[in-house]
Formats: sequence, C-alpha cells, structure tokens
Amino acid sequence: MVCPFDRAQALEQRQRDQAIAAQLASSRPSGPSRTHCEDCDKPIPEKRQALGGIRRCVPCQTLVEQGNR
Repeated sequence: MVCPFDRAQALEQRQRDQAIAAQLASSRPSGPSRTHCEDCDKPIPEKRQALGGIRRCVPCQTLVEQGNR
C-alpha cells in the first residue's frame, strides 16, 4: 500500500519539475540592455544590465510579471 505522504511528495516533485522546465523553455530577452528603466526611469544596476535585453528595474519587472502593470 502506498503511503499518502509519498504520493503527495511525488506529485509535488512532478509539479516542481514541470515549473522548472517551463521556465527554462521560455525565451530570454537578448540584445543590449537599457541603462534606465523604461517605466520609472531609475538606473538599472550594471550587474542586471550584463544579463542582456533588460528593460526594467527589478521592482517594475516584478509588477509586470505579477500582472499589475
């Protein structure tokens, strides 16, 4: 008999693996990064710009990803 905790743990692991795979499959922005956020015009840190294709600061990007902008 399979323990319900083992089934729950297996389900959680499958969902986690699917979420990671979906994130890795999504396309990353490319090209040059902006020096200032296109929404609030605050400077974007150089380390973030080094990722390439960055258009927003972290707080503004967070709002966009949450669907609040």
